[in-house]
Amino acid sequence: MPAAPGGPRLLLRRLREAMAEPVSPQARLDRIVVLIAANVVAEVCSVYVLRDDNILELFATEGLNREAVHLTRMRADEGLVGLIAKTAEPLALSDAQQHPAFSYRPETGEEAFHAFLGVPLLRAGNTLGVLTVQNKTYRVYSEEEIEALQTTAMVLSEMIASGELQGLAPDAGTAARRAISVRGTVLAEGIGLGYVVLHEPRIIVKTLIAENSEREMARLETAIEKVRSAIDALVERGDKMGTAESREVLETVRMFAHDKGWLRRMREAVGSGLTAEAAVERVQSDNRARMVRQSDPYLRDRLHDLDDLANRVMRELVGDEAVGLPGMLPENAILVARSMGPAALLDYEPGRLRGLVLEEGGPTSHVAIVARALGIPAVSEIENAAALCDSGDAIIVDGVAGEVHVRPGPEVEASYAEMVRLRARRQEQYRALRDVPAITRDGVRIGLHLNAGLLVDLGHLNETGAEGVGLFRTELQFMVAQRMPSAAEQQALYRAVLTASGDKPVTIRTLDIGGDKILPYMPKLEEENPALGWRAIRIGLDRPALLRVQLRALLKASDGHPLKIMFPMVATVDEFVRARAIVEREKAHLRRHGYTLPADCQLGAMVEVPSLLFQIDEIAREADFLSVGSNDLMQFLFAVDRENRRVADRFDPLSVAAIRAFRLIAERAAAAGCPVTVCGEIGGRPLDAMALVGMGFRNFSMSPAAIGPVKAMVLSIEAAEVAALIETETARMHDGDSLRPVLAAFAKARGVPI
Repeated sequence: MPAAPGGPRLLLRRLREAMAEPVSPQARLDRIVVLIAANVVAEVCSVYVLRDDNILELFATEGLNREAVHLTRMRADEGLVGLIAKTAEPLALSDAQQHPAFSYRPETGEEAFHAFLGVPLLRAGNTLGVLTVQNKTYRVYSEEEIEALQTTAMVLSEMIASGELQGLAPDAGTAARRAISVRGTVLAEGIGLGYVVLHEPRIIVKTLIAENSEREMARLETAIEKVRSAIDALVERGDKMGTAESREVLETVRMFAHDKGWLRRMREAVGSGLTAEAAVERVQSDNRARMVRQSDPYLRDRLHDLDDLANRVMRELVGDEAVGLPGMLPENAILVARSMGPAALLDYEPGRLRGLVLEEGGPTSHVAIVARALGIPAVSEIENAAALCDSGDAIIVDGVAGEVHVRPGPEVEASYAEMVRLRARRQEQYRALRDVPAITRDGVRIGLHLNAGLLVDLGHLNETGAEGVGLFRTELQFMVAQRMPSAAEQQALYRAVLTASGDKPVTIRTLDIGGDKILPYMPKLEEENPALGWRAIRIGLDRPALLRVQLRALLKASDGHPLKIMFPMVATVDEFVRARAIVEREKAHLRRHGYTLPADCQLGAMVEVPSLLFQIDEIAREADFLSVGSNDLMQFLFAVDRENRRVADRFDPLSVAAIRAFRLIAERAAAAGCPVTVCGEIGGRPLDAMALVGMGFRNFSMSPAAIGPVKAMVLSIEAAEVAALIETETARMHDGDSLRPVLAAFAKARGVPI
């Protein structure tokens, strides 16, 4: 069959004219399918739109029975049209009736047609519908015709996404605007209602059809060259830095910038009559559609690379003024991003933020820690999050159930609004307990402290009534900086922290980097298992200059006040002894130079490596205090990666093995007269904290939001009764059993809030 007269450029010009006609949306859509059928020389052209109930509905047709419009509906995985919607790939068949997925609706009259060509209607990688053409004869569609139909499909996608077709079918919205609910991983608790702000917003292409294709091709080529030059400069800079791993990454990026297939597709899209921006958007949307359907992590990363490069080209085309800046936040903003570092989150005005949604990032990531510090509900591992919504869309972040609702219906919105009101009333009740000591009903005092990592966290001390800071993470200062903080900068922060805490004690942990905590200005060390690799105190002991600078800054900052320093990831008593020796040398140095030393300098060790369980008596004698890092301790004890959703829930911290480990620490520390605090997530959950109280722990450090609920629990229990229950139940428990159901029933029977 010969190509259509005029080709795609003529079709796009006619489509532009049809889009400008002052007619109803249905009349415009009817006109468009007639134009497409004529251009492709097909007897049939049909548009199916994916409704918000995941049903494909025939919205317009030329050549089929028009009475079937808005009556013909099929599941999103049904027939050839459903196959295209599912795979997001074009499908060209010379005899469609021989395909295994072929099916037809008698009311349409399509049984007389053999040749079939269908393309998905894509926007930002999401399928909005399907565009098809059909012929009675057996016909092979050319690559040029497939390309032309894909280009046309992009114009239709923007028409659907604009909401123009809403109302054509009274009981259906379109997929572009439908309500979406997805489940992810909780990073920070709370509930946020607001409106989407894309961290790296997708640039909306307003002009799709080119006036002058030669000029658009020149604009595209110029933008590509600028992107290549920028990447070349980064590669040269990496060469001067001398970091092989950085050069390798940059060389990979440069390779993709010269990828002939990627460049050819953009050039072909411009050649078909699209503007340079529309061509980049079309290729980018195709890549995103493949990305979200790709299970191979390597291929997903490569598609992400192409996606990032397309964003670079797009920004060159539209200029910086079209890209939103972090400071430009509306009220009730909820950030949506593929990923984000702690520094990027801190660039935004926290008073306007109501939530955070990420595609990537685990509960122990530093952006999660910052979100918790700022009191921002956050959910991660939301696949293709940035493409599920547009800036300004209504959105709800449920940091309790780990759910995200995009464009929620009135009932969902009303339900969450009521939930927010209930949580606010509960917070008022917790605030009323602020000055009430955390003492159990049988007189056991429990110390409740804060986990912190930013100066802004210290404001929560008075708000919550916490007795002090049980864990101050110093690595956040290093992670949000563009370069290594100087000794003076470190000293200024530590002094500000100690000043802001007043008379309340602060336990400051030395730099805990490595593994998943990478400093942006230091080369990343490739390790087979970074969680078990060169990190935390191991780096400090192997590179003592880094540790000495931090310790000296801490000692100077204390200026006569008490100081508590804690070393992370101690695996042997010898490591603690060596770290303590470095502290003593720094104290001697400062003493010689006339500096005022801390009034009292206590040194502690984190118990988070299982090997320390078998040296617990020795470390309790050597250290001034201990702190249980329950997150890492459980991870290492059960060989479970907390960031891996396949295995993260395969253990329970209230199972037999975990309880034995916790009780061992509490009992041996008490025997040695060594204070011990639990500073991991388990201590901030009321039910788990109740169990820890029964095991003998008397100090906990947690997020600010957890103080109130845990204190309410403490005030409702008798420590001796809980201890007796645990003693009795653990004696009869078998391997694999959990104490959780028994404790939950106990709490319910006695009205303990958990």
